[in-house]
Amino acid sequence: MKSDLKSPDKLCGVLLPITTPFKSDSAVDLSGLRSNILKWNETSIAGYVVLGSTGERVNLDEDEQLQVIAAARDAVPSNRLFIAGVGQQSTRGTIREIEILNTAVAVDAVLVITPHFYRAAITQDALLEHYRAVADAAPVPLILYSMPALTGIKIEPATAAALGEHPNIIGIKDSSNDIAALRETIKLAHNDFAVLTGNGTVLREALGAGACGAILAVGCVAPELCLEIFSAATSGDMKRSQRLQSGLTPLAEAVTTRFGIGGLKAALDMSGYVGGHVRAPLRAPDNHACAEVQRCLDAAEQALLAEAASPA
Repeated sequence: MKSDLKSPDKLCGVLLPITTPFKSDSAVDLSGLRSNILKWNETSIAGYVVLGSTGERVNLDEDEQLQVIAAARDAVPSNRLFIAGVGQQSTRGTIREIEILNTAVAVDAVLVITPHFYRAAITQDALLEHYRAVADAAPVPLILYSMPALTGIKIEPATAAALGEHPNIIGIKDSSNDIAALRETIKLAHNDFAVLTGNGTVLREALGAGACGAILAVGCVAPELCLEIFSAATSGDMKRSQRLQSGLTPLAEAVTTRFGIGGLKAALDMSGYVGGHVRAPLRAPDNHACAEVQRCLDAAEQALLAEAASPA
């Protein structure tokens, strides 16, 4: 039986892979988390991913993870998608993690990162076996998560398409900037398999290639700009989407590859959200980096304002 989400339009739109705020003593700031979600709820974002890589899942223990997911669930309205990041290094561990999550909190789907510690052993065949076994056992739908910049493991287009035939695997978040591979995945996969980009620097290009949506860290600080790019690209206004993308790309780079999660949290603080601290060994950005993040935020805001002031 296919999941109710087994259709790209169910995952269409911009989703936010939200951060986990920490206090100065490194304790989880659940109040700050709720405050951020309530503010994001005022936008037209399609939903949330809690405890993905942006949420510092690997820096939380199991009890903290469940506390964060439960607090977020309470703040997310039922008309928004609610997805949780999961994934252990073993197939058995991943299945067990999903079972524990499912007994504690209701989620629409889980975003499952590739195992990667034994990198040489994680072939495409190994990924096929891993994800099929997890999907067979999971009581909720799976979204594949390909994040080669962090894991060194890429889910190839043919692998993604083959996994998409499983009734409990509903899509993939591709966080690379490989548009050719993303296009190939869309070409090979069934029509009911959702392909989403996780890279804000290529949002316009990914949508133009046929991606149905995006899960974007930069969307946490620039949700309206990401939504405008999505609207322009999906309506075929390529010139407008390109102008908007030019305003987004430097910010997307600043809060991901350049300054990391510390940069993103600094940007959240600058934008009226609760960014908070990162957990060691992650580090907060220095003054120079913060100044650059602020410059990119200002440029992104100006790009959005300029388009709003332009004649339709």
